[in-house]
Parts: sequence; C-alpha cells; structure tokens
Amino acid sequence: MKSYSRALMPALILGLAASGLVACKSKSGSGEAGSAAAEPALLIGLSLADLKEERWQRDRDYFVAKAESLGAKVIVQDAGGDPNAQVRQCDGLLAKGVKALVVVPKNADAARPIVLNAHAKGVKVISYDRLIADSKVDLYLSFDNEKVGEIQARSIAAAMPKGNYLVLRGDPADKNSDMVHAGHMKVLQPLIDKGDVTIVANQACDKWLRSEARRITADALQKFPVDAIVASNDGTASGAISALEDKKRAGKVPVSGQDADLIACQYVWKGIQTVTVYKPIRKLAETAALQAVAAARGVPFEGALVAIDNGSHKVPTLFLEPVPVTRENILETVVADGFHSHQDVTGSLAAAPATGSAETAGRP
Repeated sequence: MKSYSRALMPALILGLAASGLVACKSKSGSGEAGSAAAEPALLIGLSLADLKEERWQRDRDYFVAKAESLGAKVIVQDAGGDPNAQVRQCDGLLAKGVKALVVVPKNADAARPIVLNAHAKGVKVISYDRLIADSKVDLYLSFDNEKVGEIQARSIAAAMPKGNYLVLRGDPADKNSDMVHAGHMKVLQPLIDKGDVTIVANQACDKWLRSEARRITADALQKFPVDAIVASNDGTASGAISALEDKKRAGKVPVSGQDADLIACQYVWKGIQTVTVYKPIRKLAETAALQAVAAARGVPFEGALVAIDNGSHKVPTLFLEPVPVTRENILETVVADGFHSHQDVTGSLAAAPATGSAETAGRP
C-alpha cells in the first residue's frame, strides 16, 4: 500500500472555491460574497461508533471546526457502541437533510444499510478511518492500517529479535483490525519461518477492550514464557501492560500500540511501552471535512487514490501516513505537534523542542 495526503488538498480547495463555498469566507464588501454568506449552511452528518475514547473526541472536534470554517453545519451522532443504533441514527441524519454523510462504523458489516439508505436519497458516504463492508462506499479515508501493523511488529522485532510472541488483534468486527494484523504478519512470518519467533497465542480483543487484552495476556503469562507482545492499539497495549504489572514484568517485555493516547505516550516515555503509532488525526479529520463539503456541493472527489476491496466493491481510498513514536522521537512528534503537552507526557515543565514535527520525524 502507498500513502497519499498532500496532492488532494489544493485540488479540493480550488474545487470548493469554484463551487462558491469558499466565497462565504470573503469580506462582506463584495455583493457576491455576501450572497454566498446568506445561503443556508450545508448540513453534514458525522456518525461516530463510540465517543468514549479520547481519540474519537479529537476527531469530532477537528472535523466540526474545519467543516464550519467552510460554511457547513455538522450534526454529530454517537452510536454508543451499538451498530443497530448507528443505522437508526444515520437514517435520522438523512431525514434531517444532510448532504453528505461521514461514518466511523461500529461494525463493518452492519453498517452496509447506511450506505444503501444514503444512496437512495442521493447522499454520498465517506467511510472514516474504518471501512464499511460489502457496499458501494463513495470514499474511504484512513491511515495505511497495514503499514501501522508493520510498524508495530518491526518495532517489537527490533527490541526482541527472538522469542515467544503474544499477538493481540483488535475487534474482529472492525476491518481495520484485519489490515493491521496483515501488516503484523508481513514482518513476523519470515521470523517464524526462520525459527526465531514463536507465536504462543494470537487472539482478537472484542471491541478493542482493554479488559479483554488484560485477560488474554494474563492467561498467556500463566501458560507460556512470553517475551514480547504485539498489541494492535493503545487500549489493548494498556491491558497487556496491566497484566505484566501483576507479574512484575512491565518494562521488561516490549509492547506495541497505536493512536498515541496519553497513557501510551507516558508509558513510552517511561520505557514501559516500546512504540505507539501516531496518526495525525487533525490532518485526517480536516481532509475528511474538505471531502464531505466537496461531496455536499457536488464537487467530484479528486487526488491520488487507490482502490481497496471491501468485499463487493473496489472503494476509492485516500491513505495518510502513520508515524512510529518511540522514546527517542516522542518530543519531536506528538509533543511538537501539540497533540499532547510536554508536561503531560514527561511530567516535566521543561519546554518542548521547537524543531521537528510528525510530518518529517520518525517515518518508517
């Protein structure tokens, strides 16, 4: 898979300007701009699988701010982890007249009716970060999840080249989990074939639950000498670390994650977690907002796209670049980007370095 992020933005902004949307940001001295400003705001629907996690709250806030800056109004719905409720909520958004629908599906298969119902009303659907299965999704926008898995496994293999590995996959209902795990195996399978690595357990964590990861890890630690843990996100990593702490082994067993959650970044700084994968979600959310507003205005999707199979269709896809975060580059990535503060990550009031950013630092 390849990553694409920069080619799309200028084309979209030009398209939006041509369609008249950006005119609403002009000064009121122009009659044309004033007319555009007087138009009712475009309605955009944003359906989130669950807002309990810190990460999704950030996505929401960035998305809404960007869409509103372009003259749109966003109606946000939180499915609370219920895929059936998400379908009902999306039907409600369509009834309210949204012109584009952005969906983080709770369940990839259960979300299929959302696409069918939206298309019946002429509304385009953007699958955000997670891919909706078996439907003609108009656009899939995410980070390269297979590369995320490669980063995780490569970092753990560098820290522990030989030994017994525990692999904690994500939610089996989330297609992202499969993509991440495919990345794991691209790195791990050659090591398994050489006899350097043995997978003592390879289990999915239902709903990405920390408690599931903790239970699976505790069970594995009882049965095997576990030397390394490839965990698929920071929640599962946290569960694994909790089980390791019970055995006085936290910091001795390398553990991976993703999302750059604050607790994970603190663990990375302390040497308890080996790596997290930072996905600059502001860029993701703002790109999604641009795409959604473009779709609502009837501007065609543009930019360098790849096609991802969702079971029944090849979905136009835009991937952004994930960034590995270790203790060596954490200040130049998540801290320099303002994703977390220096004090929150390190416990120190010292100023963060002024140079470096996640755009350039720590790339695989």
